[in-house]
Amino acid sequence: MTIQFFGYPKCSSCNKASKWLKENDVEFTYHHIVENPPTKELIQEILEKTNIELKKLFNTSGTKYRELQLKEKLPNMTEAEQIETLVSDGMLVKRPLVFNDEHLTLGFKEEEFEQIWTKY
Repeated sequence: MTIQFFGYPKCSSCNKASKWLKENDVEFTYHHIVENPPTKELIQEILEKTNIELKKLFNTSGTKYRELQLKEKLPNMTEAEQIETLVSDGMLVKRPLVFNDEHLTLGFKEEEFEQIWTKY
């Protein structure tokens, strides 16, 4: 699978991450996270293929997360309800969300990108 990159053009971390990938000749498919958010099926696939906790996929520092009071609500929701909430608005998803069949990174940490994405 080609590397998939879910980002937001006004997000500085997303811009740093996409710039890093381009400078290191790493090919990826860019998805505007608001116009084309991850689907429920994609989130379920990510959860199945990785050991990531669902709550780590949420953008906990985002305005939308706070507006919806998800810090209080998520613990009382089922996994299916959490996924439905996550995919309802791309701004709820931690970004950039970068993944392929083998790896996933959230946010941008240069050392992590060097370890994971330079081999692609």
